[in-house]
Amino acid sequence: MAEILPPPAQLTSFDRPVTALVNGASRGIGLALVKELAECAAVGRVYATCRTPASAEPLNTLAENSDGRVVVVAMDVEDESTVERAAARIEADAASIDLLINTFGLLHEGREIRPEKRIRDIDPARLARSFSVNAIGHAVVAKHFVDRISTGRRTILAQLSARVGSIADNRLGGWYGYRASKAAQNMITRTLAIELSRLRPDCVCLALHPGTTETDLSAPFTRRTDPDKLFSPQRAARQLLHVIDGARVSGSFLAWDGSEVQW
Repeated sequence: MAEILPPPAQLTSFDRPVTALVNGASRGIGLALVKELAECAAVGRVYATCRTPASAEPLNTLAENSDGRVVVVAMDVEDESTVERAAARIEADAASIDLLINTFGLLHEGREIRPEKRIRDIDPARLARSFSVNAIGHAVVAKHFVDRISTGRRTILAQLSARVGSIADNRLGGWYGYRASKAAQNMITRTLAIELSRLRPDCVCLALHPGTTETDLSAPFTRRTDPDKLFSPQRAARQLLHVIDGARVSGSFLAWDGSEVQW
């Protein structure tokens, strides 16, 4: 059965034109978000970051065919100097950012990093790597881009999280590193929302659960997933943009259907 896609999001809650930034845009949900935003009439420009633009062929092709609406920028969230340079590069080109979406995350990496089933599987170096990407990376991006967020108009800072990062929702156990690093990311997002309520009161800061999506991140773990609950990147991107367009309460943790996720 063909997947039923929701209509493209129109981003009617934003003042036009929208300047968007998608971090982690070379594949999966990040790439799909760039495609959707580039085709949205409300969006004037999309900045798309990734670690190695030279090897991000689908993203580069998208940018080449966008009439300048998509701009690819190099950024590695584990190297703060590249985050700082990316922020300066974008600031020199755009007045400010209206919509910032962080999509990067780490669940597994070859044979070196795999989700731990038992506490005895914990490896300190692998655990530190999970925190480096999933928690610290999001904090570093916010550190360098928070002052680039527009003022005096509606803005969104959204961080893709995961339901498994919810402490209250944890009923199965396992996946120590991913759960813990995502829980830490959630705390950073919630704390940032409180700070932004004073510095950028028009900014809505969100943690988002995209649902199980057909990406490289989830591929090894979707064999038993109900096909009706496994989303294509395009469907996940559209659903997330609809949630973003309707979000009003900063500091929320929202799922792909707009429902609240317990912290």
